[in-house]
Amino acid sequence: MDSNDFAKFLSRISSTPLRVLDTSIPNSKYIYLDLSYDNSNLEKIDASSSESLSRFVNSHIKLHHALVAFGGYNEIRSIYQRSNHFNINQETERNVHLGIDLWCGTNTPIYAPIDARVHSFKNNKNHGDYGPTIILKHVIKDVLFYTLYGHLSMDSILNLKVGQFFKKGDCIARLGDSDVNGDYPPHLHFQIIKDIESYTGDYPGVCSKNDLDFYLKNCPDPNLILKLA
Repeated sequence: MDSNDFAKFLSRISSTPLRVLDTSIPNSKYIYLDLSYDNSNLEKIDASSSESLSRFVNSHIKLHHALVAFGGYNEIRSIYQRSNHFNINQETERNVHLGIDLWCGTNTPIYAPIDARVHSFKNNKNHGDYGPTIILKHVIKDVLFYTLYGHLSMDSILNLKVGQFFKKGDCIARLGDSDVNGDYPPHLHFQIIKDIESYTGDYPGVCSKNDLDFYLKNCPDPNLILKLA
């Protein structure tokens, strides 16, 4: 199945939005958040500080009377410049975001959007990395794919087992705070992966412009299933 067919397949899994947050939160309580280079408002804050960025995010949510801020797929961001994990050298700088971020409070429960088994999990400890991370494996109509959940709490992975089954709607994790989640305001990084390759408990959630074509084909827009906008 090529990338276009895979995208169409994902969009047709459900005619209604699939949820990784509480299903009672309507689309009207999600507000789009722009964290791209083009957002001049980010120049007014210290984006290297999780506290400063958190105030920016929370202010945006409050201003729009929302509960969750979302966005970020295929978004070029400057916030990763604070971490050497993304910037070994300028030619291969990783600054294009490959998932959707859902910004909400610490300990927010995360749910399986569809039936799944645990593929792998890991605490990715680099500064600016995912922190505790879970990858789920899905098979629908003989189509195999994966979803990644990053920036979780430590207890989300403590008693987890590879192969463990989660039914759609089961709580799989909770969001971590800046002490464990890579030093970010609390949020979920949610990503769809067609081919996990040889990764376990981790997969690039940010890539360089040089590799963008490959990753966009392998990691389609999560909004195909979340249907937030």
